[in-house]
Amino acid sequence: MEYVPERVEEYARRFTTVHDDVFDRLAEATRPLPNAGMSVGPLEGAFLSFVVFMKQPRRVLEIGTFTGWSSIAMARALPEGGTLVTCDVNEETNAIARRHAEAAGVADRIEYRLGPAIETLATLDGPFDLVFVDADKGGYVDYYEAVLPKLAEDGVILADNTLFGLDDRGEISAHIERFNEHVRDDERVEAVLLTLREGITLIRRR
Repeated sequence: MEYVPERVEEYARRFTTVHDDVFDRLAEATRPLPNAGMSVGPLEGAFLSFVVFMKQPRRVLEIGTFTGWSSIAMARALPEGGTLVTCDVNEETNAIARRHAEAAGVADRIEYRLGPAIETLATLDGPFDLVFVDADKGGYVDYYEAVLPKLAEDGVILADNTLFGLDDRGEISAHIERFNEHVRDDERVEAVLLTLREGITLIRRR
């Protein structure tokens, strides 16, 4: 399903600033993978970088590293002394992420955690100023409930792929619809679903 017409997305990419030295090489390393479409890509990567620049978070948490486009984009925009913890279960893609973070000069700002994210989250202390969720869709509600207590008072959660609820992806669509409804009905927070790529929801405490 095409959430945003390709000509619209291409137009947006044309007028978006992208630091594509490292990202060109990262795209080449990601392209042969069977699930290469999981990468956030240039438009969403630039959006995440801009959010970090505006938010100026001291601590960022990412659930779902994949090959590292989003973590590199966010780490580049961190303020001095800012750090990012990123969680994933795949050693092969994690190695790609680490290698390109080194090339981008941001590896010292990123802490990589390998293992089931819900278990990793139990070992992490808050508060986190910004959380980006882009992992297995069946875990979204659990990840959300695990990170909300660790969110800084003025912190923000960003959840990726939240337009999947519109699609006919079977269980994946059902998981995202459940998550979207869960957040909408949660009186502790306010949220807005942006129609950027496959949807990204911004969530903050009331």
